[in-house]
Amino acid sequence: MFPIETISAKMLDYYVGRSDTMIIDVRDKTAYQKSHIRGAVSFPYASLSGEETFPTDKTLIFYCDRGGASMAAARLFVRRGYRTRSVIGGFEAYRGRNLVISS
Repeated sequence: MFPIETISAKMLDYYVGRSDTMIIDVRDKTAYQKSHIRGAVSFPYASLSGEETFPTDKTLIFYCDRGGASMAAARLFVRRGYRTRSVIGGFEAYRGRNLVISS
């Protein structure tokens, strides 16, 4: 089993667009539709069953509003053998250049 690692919100820009990572927004769909990190996919934490299948050759990077739900999601998937990271401070802490805001 891989350890659960954390990254700062500032480090998120490093991972955007990389072929070896998948960025997963675990906030609710409404929050995702308002704004999210470029390239992130939406899988609301409340809907995660732990049975979802993600590419095993990618590091899964989870973010939520402030970091609690993303840590729980990372914990869920690290138990299944995935490499995971959780963003400390979550979306609220992100100030990078890859912000997508819907009008």
